[in-house]
Amino acid sequence: MGSAEERIKLEASWKEALHDEFDKPYMRELGDFLRREKAAGKEIYPPGALIFNALNSTPLERVKVVIIGQDPYHGPGQAHGLCFSVQPGVPAPPSLLNIFKELKRDLNIDMPTHGCLQHWAEQGVLLLNTSLTVERGNAGSHAGMGWQQFTDRVIEVVSQRREHLVFMLWGAHAQSKRRLVDPSRHLILCSAHPSPLSAHRGFIGNGHFGRANRFLEQHGQAPIDWRLPEMP
Repeated sequence: MGSAEERIKLEASWKEALHDEFDKPYMRELGDFLRREKAAGKEIYPPGALIFNALNSTPLERVKVVIIGQDPYHGPGQAHGLCFSVQPGVPAPPSLLNIFKELKRDLNIDMPTHGCLQHWAEQGVLLLNTSLTVERGNAGSHAGMGWQQFTDRVIEVVSQRREHLVFMLWGAHAQSKRRLVDPSRHLILCSAHPSPLSAHRGFIGNGHFGRANRFLEQHGQAPIDWRLPEMP
C-alpha cells in the first residue's frame, strides 16, 4: 500500500517538508473518517483531487504571501481547495466581493468578472483553509477531525523555512494562528474578516494588499499582481 503521503498527489517541496505528518495517527484517523463519510453517501467538498490544491498550486519555495481561511465553501461546485476562491462560473460569495472592494479601494483594481483566485496562488499566494474538507451544507463539520493540526504544521513550516513573507490574518480564527508565525522574519497583517458581518469594522480600509507589495519589494521580491485575468 505505501504510506498515506505516497497515495496523495502532493507537490514535491511540500511532500518533503510534511513527510512525517502523513504517518502520524491523527492523519490516519482523518483519512479513515473521510472514507467512512463517503461510504455513508455524504458529499464532501472540495473534490478529492483538489483537497491539497493550495499546496500543489504554490510550492513551498515560491510562497510570498499567506492568506488563512477557515472552511471550504459548503455549496455545490464552489470549493476548489483555495481559501475564499470559487471555481470559474460560480458567483463570488459575499466575503470575496468585499476582498475585491478593498482591492479597488487600496490599489484601484477593477472588480473582476469571476472569483477564481488561481492566478494569485500561482504567483506565490498560499490560500490556506485551516480545514481542508467540509460536508455539503454543514459548515465546520470537519473542523475537529485533524485538519487543524495538519494546517498548523503547514503554517509553522512556512514560517520556519522561509523569510520575508506576508501573513494576512483576517478575523479571530485566522489571528489565532499568529502564535505559529515568527514576527522577526515575517510581516503579520491583522484586520477584521471580510465577511459582510465584519468587513466594515476594519477590513475595508486595511490596505493589506498594497502593504504586502511594498514589503515584498523592500526585500527584493516581485510584487503580487492582484488583478485577475479574464477566464478563457
